[in-house]
Amino acid sequence: MLGSGLILGIETSCDETAAAIVERGARTLSSVVASQIATHARYGGVVPELASREHLRAIVPVVRAALAEASVTLADLDAIAVTSGPGLAGALLVGITYAKALAFANNLPLIAVNHLEGHIHAVLLQERESAAHAQNEGAPGPVFGTWDSTQFSPSSALALVVSGGHTHLFLAQPASGDPNGTWTYTLIGRTVDDAAGEAFDKVAKLLGLGYPGGPWIDALAPYGNPHAVPFAFAQFKPKAHLAGKAPARTKAAKTAPIARLDPHFLFSFSGIKTAVLRYVELQGLRAEAKARVSRVLANFRPPQTREEALALCPQPTLDLIASFQHAVVGDLMKKTFAAAESLGAKRILVTGGVAANHELRARIKSEAEQRGLRIAFPTLALSTDNAAMIAAAAWPRLLAQDFAPPELTADPSLALS
Repeated sequence: MLGSGLILGIETSCDETAAAIVERGARTLSSVVASQIATHARYGGVVPELASREHLRAIVPVVRAALAEASVTLADLDAIAVTSGPGLAGALLVGITYAKALAFANNLPLIAVNHLEGHIHAVLLQERESAAHAQNEGAPGPVFGTWDSTQFSPSSALALVVSGGHTHLFLAQPASGDPNGTWTYTLIGRTVDDAAGEAFDKVAKLLGLGYPGGPWIDALAPYGNPHAVPFAFAQFKPKAHLAGKAPARTKAAKTAPIARLDPHFLFSFSGIKTAVLRYVELQGLRAEAKARVSRVLANFRPPQTREEALALCPQPTLDLIASFQHAVVGDLMKKTFAAAESLGAKRILVTGGVAANHELRARIKSEAEQRGLRIAFPTLALSTDNAAMIAAAAWPRLLAQDFAPPELTADPSLALS
């Protein structure tokens, strides 16, 4: 029996400890995120063991802060939702273990949420909030709680989930005839090796910039020539000796049926990382990049502002950064719009940490307008990892009473289908 419609979401899949209170999958009452950037910055990337320890330190105060910000108590909740995968095993276990204990102690149902589905619901949450505000506009008093999010049934969409750990294309569809608002997902394409966000971070590390690298690449690219370096991407071809099976050593081999996917919708970003490295070496930029790294290590401090970073980067480096970003965004666009055309999709959702990239947003919006397609992004706050998206994705599962079993554990390679 539903009461308040409030769900506490908990997210600890990587390097951010997050908790949020969301009402009926449509209204964010609070969203608290404790970032670990300072912890991992000196290493140029996420250290799994350190991430787990930081989650242990932060999980209790973050959840308390989310409850306090929403002015609710555990007794006001209808359920607790937690990310069960994919992600770092140790990091996921911190959130799952705490959520299970909290749910058991307060006699609340526990809902397991796929991190990728959460990112898709970050866009849907924003649309639900917009629809609710439009419906309640001009009404006297706080009538938001009377709005029923199950009445909001958006159309199916092609979803591009692009972040530091994922680059996936899904066909997202409201389940036919399901009164609970459940969604179904069909994998259309994905990366066979590195994710786009991972490529951003590693190129930034190579060039001696700070962590995470994506925001630095995004901030510096406008100062370079995007056509200075002609990067290209390899074309995927079936390999006869594999007889249609996925290569055994690709990162995605165990988490997605690559062999059954259209090769036109597969991504690969390991090659462009190597191309950047070779370009840096051939153009003599290596010594200059190493000097930046040495300055960072000596001060334990990467550039803090765009102006500081610009002062450290000569024009050839800025041209390289702009060309790299232009090529990655172009590849994401090419395959996303090709998939939309193939499927006849009229609506595209772009979500994940890389969805905060300004060039990606601008170019995809422009192309979508020319093609007559609807395009939607989450807010910048909802693009990166957060718990509001987890609580929003849990709402249809609460209605359907689809609860996690007592033996729920972390699944670092959890697929979404």
